[in-house]
Amino acid sequence: MNTRQLFQRHLAPTSPAPIATHIVKAEGSRLWDADGKVYIDLIGGISVCNTGHRHPAVLQAIQKQMDAYLHVMVYGETIQSPQVYYAQALCEHLPPSLDCVYFTNSGAEATEGAIKLSRRITRRTHLLSAFHSYHGNTTGALAIMGDEYWKQAFRPLMPGVTQEIYNSPQFIKAITEQTAAVFIETVQAEKGVIEPNKDWILAVRQKCTETGALLVMDEIQCGFGRTGKLWGFEHYGVIPDILLLGKALGGGLPLGAFVAAHDHMQLLAHDPVLGHITTFGGHPLSCAAGMASLQVLLEPGGIEKVEGKAQLFTKQLVHPSIRTIRHKGLLMAIELEDSEGVIRVLAKANTLGLFSDWFLFAPECIRIAPPLNIADEDIVEACRLLQLAMD
Repeated sequence: MNTRQLFQRHLAPTSPAPIATHIVKAEGSRLWDADGKVYIDLIGGISVCNTGHRHPAVLQAIQKQMDAYLHVMVYGETIQSPQVYYAQALCEHLPPSLDCVYFTNSGAEATEGAIKLSRRITRRTHLLSAFHSYHGNTTGALAIMGDEYWKQAFRPLMPGVTQEIYNSPQFIKAITEQTAAVFIETVQAEKGVIEPNKDWILAVRQKCTETGALLVMDEIQCGFGRTGKLWGFEHYGVIPDILLLGKALGGGLPLGAFVAAHDHMQLLAHDPVLGHITTFGGHPLSCAAGMASLQVLLEPGGIEKVEGKAQLFTKQLVHPSIRTIRHKGLLMAIELEDSEGVIRVLAKANTLGLFSDWFLFAPECIRIAPPLNIADEDIVEACRLLQLAMD
């Protein structure tokens, strides 16, 4: 069997028609396939590779840590300096109320941890989330994400969940004294980059404070400079009680986290002891890579250039097929007439050397989420190829 046949035979599928491009190399904002074809990467591993593929500083940090040790013990039971110093660095760049990090393997596991923590803090069970949100695909996360299409095959799911429309007054009304936590994406990514109305998100924060509900903000996709600021919530003057991180957190390696107040996190350590545990959460290699990637992002001229690069995309992307372009920094949705058109354009773009994708809850949109350090000339060329694919 060739590699494609082995892929189809031995790897569990996620869709009937995967992209199935055989990638053999990645560097910066470029990908290479098994035939030597080069692609401009416009999705960065779905907002994972914010500092590009194989950034030298990240590779150096991985090598240094690899020479010291890999897995030692389950998370939290031994002092592992990559975890300690990365948690410290994250907290130094967060509001004072977010000063304690629990590292997980992924964003979905961060969601699961936040569900447990919010119930433990409030002694309540009810959760509120938004339709067309994405918080992960494990069963707890599935209960608070998406819509019925994604859930119906796996019911019964976790009870006690209400969903309302993002940016709606009904969402605010649904926050009550019975609500343990309100889960929202700072920017709804999979819906095709839907920004919160500032008055709405401030009202959500206020209602949570009034009712004692915890505000959990999901920055798994829009954190780490993706929106033009280190954290998406900085755009709106709102501070969450629990912050969810993932994707770019690990600098290209698997890593997630939920962040909360130190006093609240202590509740996971007793009654029962080991109230939340993970074997590989905060793996030393992932934390070392993530720390290096964060330091690159914080260098002068890093995140500050994101909005300018986004504006270059919007200036270059002019075509009759484009209905609208929505973006928050370099998280962008290019809306076409329908999903069939998106599939057709993406297939043609792939043949032209452009790697992109669509959105779960907005299949009529093309996803643009490249490495944040993508070169301007690559942006211009990517836009040319994308417009050619639309012809």
